[in-house]
Amino acid sequence: MKFIFKPVILVLLALFIVSCKKTTKEGVVEIEENYVANNYDKQEVDIEMRDGATLHTTIYSPKDASKEYPILMQRTPYSSRPYGEMQYRRQIGPNVNLMKEGNIIVYQDVRGRWLSEGHYENMRAYIPNKTDSTQVDESTDTYDTIDWLINNIEGNNGNVGVWGISYPGMYATYATIDAHPALKASSPQACIGDFFFDDFHHNGAYLLSYFRATSLFGTPRPNGDQPIDTAWYTLPDLKTEDQYQFFLDKGPLKNLNSYFEYDLKDQPSLAPNELTDDYFWNELKEHPNYDELWQSKGLIQHLDKSKSHVATMIVGGWFDAEDLYGPLETYKNIEKNGEGYNTMVFGPWDHGRWARRSERNLVGNYYFGDSISTFFQDNIETKFFNHFLKGKGDANSGLPEAYVFDSGRKEWKEYDSWPPKGVEKLAMFLSENQVLSAEQQASTGIQFVSNVKKPVPYSEDIKSVFTPRKYMTDDQRFAARRSDVLVFETDVLEDDLTLAGDILAKLKVATTGDAADWIVKVIDVHPTDTETNEEMQDHLKMSNYHLMVRSEVLRGRFRNSFSKPEPFTPNKKTDVNIKLQDVFHTFKKGHRLQVQVQSTWFPLIDLNPQTYVENIFKADEEDFKTQTHTVFTDSSLEFSILR
Repeated sequence: MKFIFKPVILVLLALFIVSCKKTTKEGVVEIEENYVANNYDKQEVDIEMRDGATLHTTIYSPKDASKEYPILMQRTPYSSRPYGEMQYRRQIGPNVNLMKEGNIIVYQDVRGRWLSEGHYENMRAYIPNKTDSTQVDESTDTYDTIDWLINNIEGNNGNVGVWGISYPGMYATYATIDAHPALKASSPQACIGDFFFDDFHHNGAYLLSYFRATSLFGTPRPNGDQPIDTAWYTLPDLKTEDQYQFFLDKGPLKNLNSYFEYDLKDQPSLAPNELTDDYFWNELKEHPNYDELWQSKGLIQHLDKSKSHVATMIVGGWFDAEDLYGPLETYKNIEKNGEGYNTMVFGPWDHGRWARRSERNLVGNYYFGDSISTFFQDNIETKFFNHFLKGKGDANSGLPEAYVFDSGRKEWKEYDSWPPKGVEKLAMFLSENQVLSAEQQASTGIQFVSNVKKPVPYSEDIKSVFTPRKYMTDDQRFAARRSDVLVFETDVLEDDLTLAGDILAKLKVATTGDAADWIVKVIDVHPTDTETNEEMQDHLKMSNYHLMVRSEVLRGRFRNSFSKPEPFTPNKKTDVNIKLQDVFHTFKKGHRLQVQVQSTWFPLIDLNPQTYVENIFKADEEDFKTQTHTVFTDSSLEFSILR
């Protein structure tokens, strides 16, 4: 172990920074100037792992040494900044309560990132049945770190908790696998579960909208595996605010390769025969299917190894565009495989919004209520960690199995299981004349032309965003009025209708080509007299607002297997089943339930050539063809209904 002193750095990209300014209209919590420096001592250490690599670790310990404290740790690829033992974060810990009441707060640069030694692997694969100390993964690194912390930090009570949002959330999940005995509580939040279904892929479709984030995870450090305290990656500059037109003009994905090529003179550690490309971009383009590479990186399939002595609280947002699959599947698989304490909390948030203390809680244009994130921090998150790290630590935590927010009624509900007991399945059929019906009609085909030159936009906003979030609650009227988007809708509801659980779209389709994507959106159409909230974009009103409740894409080639793609037979009626992630939403009396079906969603996902090629990342311009698609009226959606 050695101490390191470094200057303050400016990180090009930092996720989930919690502002500590005085209270504003958004209700950001006020924190006293220099609170952390006045109440905590800071040290930076390099902790040696079992294979000899050292991981840079920042430790904040309460100055009040009159009692013992648990350790709360976050492992991150986004830097444990600020570096330098006289440089302090403005806020530490999962929330302001846990900071002010006193905990030992630890941040660590994961292996291969920033000031930690070793080689970084994006979603490092778990190694089962390890045989020697050279076999390391995030599980062993977490174990070794915890072991050092409890044996070397004065004033700790022997209990450790971990938390993290997004990528750090994945490390919080990883910590539960082959966990150290001192690890008592873990809260994976918006946690990545599998990169073929989270973030950069959705059911095999590449999320082109995440293109600019690629180099964050794939640019090799300039000196190989040596530590560095300043950002070594750059993000592509699109030189336009019109992201839709930028990607349309660029054409096939292969035309984006130049954004990820590095000159060897800028990478002195690389030998001439080594790849000079961004290695994550290479993984994306060379592995378009769910092959051994992506399967090995997935964490969901290893959650049977989560230790039952670790209490888990999985947190997610119903409107999280980045990581919705991960937290839902993490909860379900720990629940299925484990015998310990496991709960879930889902609120009306986009990515990581629960870590802020906003007075008015919105996603995009849509207002869900006041102080929802504050309620979570004060009454759920703080209670969870205190019970398992400072309290009895038994199953009687005072929290329910599922603490979930009904995004239609705009209220919290508590259940002892998820989905709640009593959920029933309800099938609704896509019928002619834009009708969504509980009764199946005679099968007939409804056609639309899918023009690769004029794909359906995912948002009507003209902007360039690093990762899109707002669209998850966007008004879908702009799409409903296009000829290449099919619309199916119920009559005005005479009673409330609550969806609680997953949704399965069972499409019957055909295409004149041999390849196509299929997108299904579930929408809450509001009454015409709905009041407009003050944050609404000027050109919109809540009158007849089409709130997107859930949406998903399936790349048609993967309809039978994500590992073994296959073309469509032109003009042949074919089954395409799409699992939409769980919802908890009440369509209130006076509203209507709408379903939209389309085949492009640009540039959220990349364009499907609509002619079958082995690898879309290598498709040529001439491969892209306009096709006519058919959706048959014996197609249905299977909803999970809570009576």
